[in-house]
Amino acid sequence: MPFWIELIVGLLSFAIAAIGGKMLIPFLHKLKFGQPIKVEFGPKWHQGKQGTPTMGGIMFIVSSVIAVAVGYVVYRMIVIEEPVDTVEITNRAMRLLSCVLFCMLFGVMGFIDDFTKVARKNNDGLSPMQKIVIQIIISGLWLFAMYFFGDTSTEINLTFVSFDIGIFYYPLMILVILYLTNAVNLTDGIDGLCGTVTMVNMLLYTIIFCMLGNAEMSMFTIAVAGGCLGFLVWNLHPAKCFMGDTGSMFLGAAVTCAGLVTRQHLVLVLLALVYIIEALSVVIQVTYFKITKKKYGEGRRIFKMTPIHHHFEMSGYSEYKIVITFSLFALIAGIIGVLLVHPLV
Repeated sequence: MPFWIELIVGLLSFAIAAIGGKMLIPFLHKLKFGQPIKVEFGPKWHQGKQGTPTMGGIMFIVSSVIAVAVGYVVYRMIVIEEPVDTVEITNRAMRLLSCVLFCMLFGVMGFIDDFTKVARKNNDGLSPMQKIVIQIIISGLWLFAMYFFGDTSTEINLTFVSFDIGIFYYPLMILVILYLTNAVNLTDGIDGLCGTVTMVNMLLYTIIFCMLGNAEMSMFTIAVAGGCLGFLVWNLHPAKCFMGDTGSMFLGAAVTCAGLVTRQHLVLVLLALVYIIEALSVVIQVTYFKITKKKYGEGRRIFKMTPIHHHFEMSGYSEYKIVITFSLFALIAGIIGVLLVHPLV
């Protein structure tokens, strides 16, 4: 695909998100859609963020969808030449549409969760079980759609070794989707962190899809990257708006589906390493607390607070420093992942 098409898609998504915030944030203020803050979910000084408008993820959701639609129309009109394999072109288009809808459905689930929290004036949105059930259903439908439209591989590819696990691939990938989407959600804990790390992630995936010759997905990932950058105009510290679960669930789905579409699972792990560590820190903390409570009668902690970005925050690191450090880590791990990419057969 010509670079100028991807550049237009990314810039268009950025512009729509950045300009959209000018209209969306006052509207959210008017509706009093402010984020409830609880001390147990972050450092006590986060109380000062109480009431900051949430659901700002709508900015990059709308911008990404519009930019992808425009980019795909331009791509079909200008780039694709006759003769073409119309069946494969249709399947690629439908796989792109499936990915967009998959991410949007996760965003809708996040919106319902955010709206419930705002309506109740606390952090009690959808229950964990409700979220898991919804996520399993959406994930299963997406995997079925991808299979139906030609992505039938059930092989686990770890770059240096690969093996086919047959039907067991699908329940395993549902577990991967559940872990990573919720890991991205956990990363959204300080101003600008999730948006910046995901922007880096999506730019790296754009490079990967260009290497793999997947023009449709490269448009999608650069659109999400541009939307994240536009959102960061309003979300960098001090944030004027939060993405909410509306945004973090959409981004979690985008990160996960991009990784699975590459069919290079070790690369997925490297590009998602920041999110994986964020979620793992919570698992380690909770497990260690329960074990020590049972053994000593008093729970002990490894980290000052989890997810791990709060540990660094409690250790005196500024929000800016955490965002820069985590993003650089994501970039380095991602570059290693890019270097391990090989063409699909």
